[in-house]
Amino acid sequence: MRRTKAESEQTRRRIVAAARRVFARRGVTRSTLDHVADAAGVTRGAIYWHFDNKLALFEAMRELVSLPLVDRIDFTLLNGTHADPLDAVEGFLRELVLSMESDRATRETFEITLLKCEYVDEFEPELKRQVKRSHELLDKLRATYARAQRAGTLRKDLSPDMAALETCVFTTGLFRLCLIDRAGSLIRKRVDPLIVAHVRTRRA
Repeated sequence: MRRTKAESEQTRRRIVAAARRVFARRGVTRSTLDHVADAAGVTRGAIYWHFDNKLALFEAMRELVSLPLVDRIDFTLLNGTHADPLDAVEGFLRELVLSMESDRATRETFEITLLKCEYVDEFEPELKRQVKRSHELLDKLRATYARAQRAGTLRKDLSPDMAALETCVFTTGLFRLCLIDRAGSLIRKRVDPLIVAHVRTRRA
């Protein structure tokens, strides 16, 4: 029984990995479950055993990356190991970029969700999920900047709320530019100085 369950989970993960490759290559709209089945080396029926439809498969692909990433964000921002909370923000931004550049699954998932998915029809609720996740990130950044404010390291004319919103906007733009800059001629070589400069503008 355990072996059957383990084999089923292995098949499920193989399907998700294949979907990620197919979505990254073809875009979500132009990808079919037949494309995914061929890439995974399984039948279409095997996909339906694990997933109700393409949206459920998309969600599984996204969560496989986003959940561990959320854990890393929480650890970097909220564990309190940084004496200066602004150092935690800088570390958080570096962690995000590193996770995208060092892990293919993470990079492909961000590329799919940010550049290769049309959020219409059954995928429209995904936009609400993205808004919800953005609010969660804003809350964590706001709490970190509030700690910086109490420590006297945040600029006095900058509220934790505005600082958090600016960093959220900065992060979204940074990610999109990194993803489209495949040749590395636009931003990739300047990511670290950009992060340092962004955090510096927060400091008192």
